[in-house]
Amino acid sequence: MNSTLLIERQGAVETWTMNDPATRNALSDAVVDGLLQACARAAQDASLRMVVLTGAGGAFCAGGSLGGFASLIGQPLQEGQTDPLLAMNRSFGDLLHALCALPQLLVCRVDGAAMGGGFGLVCCADHVVATARSVLGTPEVTLGLPPAQIAPFVWQRLGDSAARQCLLQGLSYTAAQALQVGLVNEVIEEGSEENNDVAWQATLSRLMRAAPGAVASTKQLLRQLRGPVPDLRDAAAQAFAQGLRSAEAAQGLAAFARRQPAPWTLSGKEAA
Repeated sequence: MNSTLLIERQGAVETWTMNDPATRNALSDAVVDGLLQACARAAQDASLRMVVLTGAGGAFCAGGSLGGFASLIGQPLQEGQTDPLLAMNRSFGDLLHALCALPQLLVCRVDGAAMGGGFGLVCCADHVVATARSVLGTPEVTLGLPPAQIAPFVWQRLGDSAARQCLLQGLSYTAAQALQVGLVNEVIEEGSEENNDVAWQATLSRLMRAAPGAVASTKQLLRQLRGPVPDLRDAAAQAFAQGLRSAEAAQGLAAFARRQPAPWTLSGKEAA
């Protein structure tokens, strides 16, 4: 049993809860594998009408988990060696594509941080509900890393101009700002847990008015209309692996851990 991913079924709705509060539900191999298996099963389940993706412990998802790859940061690949980072990162790309291909309504329920890879998960959803305290961002470039696998999904969700701003500047959005740019569809204002549950149930009731067969057919038509998300999984995995092994990543992640500016950061006067 995968304890880092909790799956609860209520009628025709499944809730998939990323459950690793200690890491703010970072995307470990176990979480990614669990979600991939859940997607494969859901794709064949005609009785399932909606998937709700959320996170435990006051966070949605802090992004990628380097886990056992910490020792590879800033370390060049040895000649003739197959880079383990490639398969790990491509697996996350597989997950993003699988989420977008679900025939059911995919709803992200965001509370707290949705950063990096977590931001990418949000971009796969058909509907996003966020609490007012939520923060969504793509800090990768400020750490010396490319936001590789999520880039095409952010681009398709936000459009070219907003995606460039977001990805190339490492921006973060409040829930209200995310609503303005179209990343979030609905914001639940601060209130009691009971009031939040009432607002959530109202959203569920509205979404469940849509017939499941019509939803699946419409999602397929929309994919044909806009075209599939560009499949950059292999190129993205290569870019991420090279980035993580670079001196920039080593410097950026070390500065982040010390809560100091990265060495390439310029003040206003230096940049002028």
